[in-house]
Amino acid sequence: MLTLLRDAELFAPEPLGRRDLVIAAGRVLAIGPAGALPRPPAAFVTDEIDLKGRVVIPGLIDAHVHVTGGGGESGFASRVPPITMGALARAGITSVVGLLGTDSTTRTIEDLVARTLGLREEGLSAWCYTGSYQVPPRTLTGSVRDDIVFVDPIVGVGELAISDHRSSQPTLDELLRVASDCHVAGLTTGKAGIVHLHLGDGTRGLDLVRRALATSELPARVFQPTHVNRNRRLFDEAVALATSHGVPIDVTAFPADDDGYDAPEAIARCLASPGFPTARLTCSSDGAGCLPVFDRDGRLVEMDVGRPETLLAALAQCAARLGLAAVLPIFTANVADQLRLARKGRISVGRDADLVILDERGGGQTAHGVMAGGRWLIRDGEQMTFGMFERAVRA
Repeated sequence: MLTLLRDAELFAPEPLGRRDLVIAAGRVLAIGPAGALPRPPAAFVTDEIDLKGRVVIPGLIDAHVHVTGGGGESGFASRVPPITMGALARAGITSVVGLLGTDSTTRTIEDLVARTLGLREEGLSAWCYTGSYQVPPRTLTGSVRDDIVFVDPIVGVGELAISDHRSSQPTLDELLRVASDCHVAGLTTGKAGIVHLHLGDGTRGLDLVRRALATSELPARVFQPTHVNRNRRLFDEAVALATSHGVPIDVTAFPADDDGYDAPEAIARCLASPGFPTARLTCSSDGAGCLPVFDRDGRLVEMDVGRPETLLAALAQCAARLGLAAVLPIFTANVADQLRLARKGRISVGRDADLVILDERGGGQTAHGVMAGGRWLIRDGEQMTFGMFERAVRA
């Protein structure tokens, strides 16, 4: 059975103009100029929508979400609840990568894998990282390499912390061992095989990554620093490393303090930097992660929580500033390429039907419609699909 989307202003992520789309069996079956596609027999069409020029983009891929909840850095009551499928869908996120952060004692890899599989059952595409802030990484099988090779949702290690007082203070040798296991497991499976690196405010910054590249044969793509916009010194260092070595960097859509850049400003600065490899830039939300502020003695003085909707808001702000076509790959195709998700991040025939419908200007901060695998999660601004316990929680 077929779904027809008529007269969409399509960004795939490149701008394709007014197009009609045919969706079947969870994938894009056909794309053609608006009004020019042959009409399928009516008996096979279950849903037809005239979008009247609304902007359609690929579903957002959020590669940094604490799907089991983050936090726990101010006592047991500060543990953030697990994120819901609806919270992700309302943010236009159709693919997600879950991870653990500071706490891998009361939060476990077993729970992370289970929640990832649960999100799949609820309608999203979901993967996760093994490990957490600490080294040696907490794993499911006892081995980073075996976790990636034998556990379907696991695509790499993350978020391993460096330059942060909450990290395990990993040595160069420890980082290289984890990274080499990731790389070889990626080669074995075709998975991403990356180390997703949490960066704190420590003065060492990206020194470990620079030394890893200088003293090993590992490719730069294996290391992916995130939160690089948290302060300006770290941001400048990350841009320089991406430009000189091709290291992929991830900016976070969290509120910036006076020493950092918010995601739209960081993205604009990256794109304006001479020689910067734009295909190596991604953006994530840190959804359900804690956003703590510590004093000089490492004591918590303020706490906030990451929200997935900041990703769609950052895209809207970037689009208003730089144009949708220039920034959309940072939230879609670039992420898919870094994670080696062949059917994600782009709208083309044969790929998964993961779509977000925006307003006519492409600048809305809420999703008018979200389709994941050909299934409506949000339609006409209303949530159509709910997770197992969402209705009870919302009531």
